[in-house]
Amino acid sequence: MKTTQFTENQIIAMLKQHEQGIKVQEIARTNGISEKTIYRWKGKYGGMDAQELKRI
Repeated sequence: MKTTQFTENQIIAMLKQHEQGIKVQEIARTNGISEKTIYRWKGKYGGMDAQELKRI
């Protein structure tokens, strides 16, 4: 499985951008990832902060 090039803090920041109303399409394009990746992260990490994510 391919490892992520993003830190936990970067993932949380992208998910928070989406919560603030920025479109998934724009976040994906800006960061060079697919929309599917963001939705996968949202399902897996949504609602967590960086401290909770580090415990996983």
